[in-house]
Amino acid sequence: MFNKYKAGDIVYVFIRNPHIPDVATIQEAAIVKNPENPKELAVFLYETYYPLTKELAIYSTIEEAEQAYDKYFGEDTA
Repeated sequence: MFNKYKAGDIVYVFIRNPHIPDVATIQEAAIVKNPENPKELAVFLYETYYPLTKELAIYSTIEEAEQAYDKYFGEDTA
């Protein structure tokens, strides 16, 4: 799953509001080499490195991210 990304790629991820569980936004992030393990990649967002895991909702394009966002958080899901 993660082998399609390389350092320098720009991706889009969902960021959830920790204070309001049903609120999320789409944020642009960068794929970088993980500074703690240079053989692995990480997502760099808000000056923080996040290891690539299955728990991250990562999309290659803003259009893919927006479609997934609408599916999971759109008004029709309530």
